[in-house]
Amino acid sequence: MELHATTIFAIKHNGKGAMAGDGQVTLGESVVMKHTARKVRRLFHDRVIAGFAGSVADAFTLFEKFESKLNEYNGNLERAAVELAKEWRSDNALRKLEAMLIVMDEETLLLVSGTGEVIEPDDGILAIGSGGNYALAAGRALMRHNGEDMEAKEIAKHALEIASEICVFTNGNIIVEEL
Repeated sequence: MELHATTIFAIKHNGKGAMAGDGQVTLGESVVMKHTARKVRRLFHDRVIAGFAGSVADAFTLFEKFESKLNEYNGNLERAAVELAKEWRSDNALRKLEAMLIVMDEETLLLVSGTGEVIEPDDGILAIGSGGNYALAAGRALMRHNGEDMEAKEIAKHALEIASEICVFTNGNIIVEEL
């Protein structure tokens, strides 16, 4: 059985960016192994935030690869993401990794996947993991109905709280990082 980590939500709103991740790590389909995992991290002199969903070991491998790309391209988020996606897609060992990343800096928010995709959302909101669709729906609803009165970090936290109420693989131990 593999250890899996689940829900990440990110948003760009009113000139700020925020990313939230829950703390649950699940073994298989039925055992919670950890409640306080940290799946959202600051990278490159605290100017970049990255979050992962998927297999924990695979995600750490991707964090390391992404951080080395950030260093190689002097913090250029888009270039680092594209180069990581190219390497991820073409390398036989990396292609087997079961994880996804959301990365952001002050200007850009991107989803990076092992199939070579680097996607920038139209609405400034991304979510991944087993509770990702719940968090995405919650975040969009919050934006439409209360967004002007909320900060990015509040929307991120509330979206993840709502996802944790629905998804059994997402818990309420939420870490939020803001740029």
